[in-house]
Amino acid sequence: MIALTNINKQYGGQILFLDASFQLNPGEKVGLVGPNGAGKSTVFRLITGEEEPDDGVISRPKTLTIGYFRQDVGDMGGRTVLAETVAGAGEVADLGAELAQLEASLCEPSDDLDRLLARYGEVQARFQELGGYDLEARAQAILAGLGLRPDQITQDVGRLSGGWKMRVALARILLARPDALLLDEPTNYLDLESILWLEQFLRDFPGAVLMTCHDRDVMDRVVQRIVEIDGGTLTSYTGDYAFYEAMRAQEAARREAAYARQQAMLQKEMRFVERFKAQAAKAAQVQSRVKKLDKIEKIEPPRRIQERHFDFRPPERSGDDALKLVGLRKAFGAHVVHAGLDLVIRRGERWAIMGENGAGKTTLLKMMADVLTPDAGTCTLGANVKLGYFAQHQLETLDAQATVLEELQAHTRTLSIGVLRNAGGAFGFHGDDMDKPISVLSGGELARVALLKLFFDAPNVLILDEPTNHLDLTTKATLVRALAAYEGTVVFVSHDRAFLRAIANRILELTPAGPLTYGGTYDEYVASSGHAAPGMRVD
Repeated sequence: MIALTNINKQYGGQILFLDASFQLNPGEKVGLVGPNGAGKSTVFRLITGEEEPDDGVISRPKTLTIGYFRQDVGDMGGRTVLAETVAGAGEVADLGAELAQLEASLCEPSDDLDRLLARYGEVQARFQELGGYDLEARAQAILAGLGLRPDQITQDVGRLSGGWKMRVALARILLARPDALLLDEPTNYLDLESILWLEQFLRDFPGAVLMTCHDRDVMDRVVQRIVEIDGGTLTSYTGDYAFYEAMRAQEAARREAAYARQQAMLQKEMRFVERFKAQAAKAAQVQSRVKKLDKIEKIEPPRRIQERHFDFRPPERSGDDALKLVGLRKAFGAHVVHAGLDLVIRRGERWAIMGENGAGKTTLLKMMADVLTPDAGTCTLGANVKLGYFAQHQLETLDAQATVLEELQAHTRTLSIGVLRNAGGAFGFHGDDMDKPISVLSGGELARVALLKLFFDAPNVLILDEPTNHLDLTTKATLVRALAAYEGTVVFVSHDRAFLRAIANRILELTPAGPLTYGGTYDEYVASSGHAAPGMRVD
């Protein structure tokens, strides 16, 4: 279907691809992986024709339809969410618009009636063939699957936040049913319910899928092949992400062993040369071995994936009851989000707040963090509690004119530049990265800066709202290791199941019937039929 053959691509002095080849077959589900800056988005742009390779061939059928979801959605406004979604359905949407125009023309006197009727018949047949008459129903189902409520679907799309507009943009692509879907981090703004829906949609989707995703559970459940960008090449692994990781580990072990064997052999030969090079009787043997060494193709030292490590500064001990919620109530107009919520969070516990979209998860965290005032009830901090709060909106408070290092220096003041640079390195800011202006950082980089600032504060209670949004798999692993060693209390919302499994040891599920608590891990919660919320089961 789509083939990249011997592709070369270079930006300035940076070589992204060197004789790289890759093929996407009809109906195939493929995950594209590689470190930040490796060229994943460039692969998408090469496939769509937005960029051309410096050398090599890109083959795609002329009739191929491609749906490309990216992180920049552009401007939306002036029509309803439903109309915006339907407008993105490609050919079928264009045919629907033409049908409406033809119907209006046929109601007017015309000397060209025969031509209009003939065209109307052609357009109507093609519109019906493409499922045009159930287009709005399919659009509504997709929007609902992505978490949009009926009242949102009928409102102007321009009134939505950026995250909700991303969902509408994704819905447009899915509704179009192209031959190939190119998805760049489609889960970034989705909650768990929507992610589970999207997984099922992509598994059932008859076309091809090429996707990047920082949620390994999604990759494991959707893709059948992984294509890795590494050192300018594209390498294919048949299997899911877990299989790819296992194969990568085996290959790394083989490369390490081969390198070690060759190094041992070379050292042995060099010792012989050094020992006997001055002895005339051994001259022939020495020369033979020198020639042998010159002909050997040297194995390059294996590139090792460096695990990043970051440790919280040890926090002061809080009281046994870290947070106590009594009769907490919050409503927005007539919509009651929380009606008398009671909860005691004890020192050292790790609570995951779960529930369907609109259940009030973020609202609850805001009240715990004293960012939002409850209508009734109390949220009381325990003795000696120092609270740390992370939320996506805090990224907007970073100083756009400052560099990463300057932002951290302004926040910590007492720590040395060496300590700040080491900490930055643990979160992926190496060398000159620390001198980048905040204004040019990606969403994931902004999140890393905000998390670093929070960690320097050494709070003993952490309130985290979607802390893994935009983080790559390496940074997520760093965060998990840091939280696993953290001695304080954690309350968090996350749609990342790997993160939920690693951190949570208590669950608060916000349901329409009221809050439910579960005293166990996320996997235990899912396995317990009495506590598995509809749509939250995993297969």
